[in-house]
Amino acid sequence: MSRQEIIVTLENCIFGNFKFLYISPERLDTEIFRTKLQKMKISMITVDESHCISQWGYDFRPAYLKIAEIRELLPGVPILALTATATPEVVKDIQARLHFREENVFRMSFERKNLAYIVRKTENKTGELLHILRRMPGSAIIYVRNRRRTKEITELLHNEDITADFYHAGLDDATKDIRQQRWQTGESRVMVATNAFGMGIDKPDVRIVIHMDLPDSIEAYFQEAGRAGRDGQKAYAVVLYAKSDKATLHKRIPDTFPEKEYIKEVYEHLQYYYQMAMGDGQGCVREFNIEDFCRKFKYFPVPVDSALKILTQAGYLEYTDEQDNASRLLFTIRRDELYKLRELGEDMDKLIQTILRSYTGVFTDHAFINEDSLAIRTGLTRRQVYEQLIHLAKLRIVSYIPRKKTPYIIYTRERVEMRHLQISPAVYEERKERYEKRISAMLDYVSSDTVCRSRMLLHYFGEKNEHNCGQCDTCINLKNKKPSGHLSEKELLKDSSSPI
Repeated sequence: MSRQEIIVTLENCIFGNFKFLYISPERLDTEIFRTKLQKMKISMITVDESHCISQWGYDFRPAYLKIAEIRELLPGVPILALTATATPEVVKDIQARLHFREENVFRMSFERKNLAYIVRKTENKTGELLHILRRMPGSAIIYVRNRRRTKEITELLHNEDITADFYHAGLDDATKDIRQQRWQTGESRVMVATNAFGMGIDKPDVRIVIHMDLPDSIEAYFQEAGRAGRDGQKAYAVVLYAKSDKATLHKRIPDTFPEKEYIKEVYEHLQYYYQMAMGDGQGCVREFNIEDFCRKFKYFPVPVDSALKILTQAGYLEYTDEQDNASRLLFTIRRDELYKLRELGEDMDKLIQTILRSYTGVFTDHAFINEDSLAIRTGLTRRQVYEQLIHLAKLRIVSYIPRKKTPYIIYTRERVEMRHLQISPAVYEERKERYEKRISAMLDYVSSDTVCRSRMLLHYFGEKNEHNCGQCDTCINLKNKKPSGHLSEKELLKDSSSPI
């Protein structure tokens, strides 16, 4: 959104008849928002995915800490914190960070009686994946670790005549919307995704969620697995586990927490990259191309990404890949040639006229546009707007550059000498220890063959459960006295809707 669109939206919340305002935590720190906020009649603050506010949580985001500051601007306004993946320790921390006057927790059971948790031990994951998808009908999500794998698995499925799309954080928003819509409507049966396909995804009839790669925490696994069977019908959460996965998971520890000396070197090279003088930098904002940086200084991207996140935690900078570069558009034909476009249809004519009324300078230079605003003003869907613009670009009528995400480095303090850079135990050692414990818990979960998997998950989140689920692979194996990892098709796919 442009600055003017943001102002209009916030003023509509002050003077208009609006019930809800949805906002990202990153927006809370802007002067515009804080000024307008104090003029709004706020009856409640709701924090979704509130585990992100806790440094003890698996998905801590520093921006969430700004929510507590907002409470100071709105004294007396009640706050509701929601999460489905918080341990007792995290629940306690959430309340402390949001300045609850007293502990007050409403807890629903974590148990999902319609969801069968399965661990399939196999050295042929792709073969097992195809076997399951052929035997199990219905919509599916396949989670993998990296972007390259999403494309590889999608191509594999296409070759086997299984409709699929891939999804990751590197795709532009328009592409994400189109692919999510295809999956939602059933045009694509399978979504192959990284963990970017998570928050806000609510398709009730997902029959199976398959993890090709192990998540690095029970919390992440539980949240992703829980996208199956939200309609209350029988569904499956399957982990494909190979012997090599243990070593792979342990390798993530040094990737996520590189040595302190390495982190300091990345910081120093960042100064060379931007030619930042000693004592300068505070308040500076720079675009950051991690591939270019790694190429120049001979680094691997994964540990560099982790180093920058640790430097963010330590307060030396802010590293974010969530900043958007808005879409841009330029007409490549003269204004007097627009009459030729009427033959393209009523919707196209409406879109073009709306663009001309909404934006200036579109015949002389690329102008920033907003597809969501154009959709509202034209009555078209966002997908239709995007497809119409792509069509105009193919006809060489416009030059259209879709919105994309650009990482940024924001210096929160001046450059310091490498020897003076301090990374506290709370930022490094303590967080690393918690990360190692989460990985250990994940490995215990997939390697166990004697404890009901549902009970293991419930115990992790502090919920006591005295009964076995009777439907996970462990329960079925114990009941049938079969060796772990040798479930029959009938047992895995025992479902009223299954053809087997």
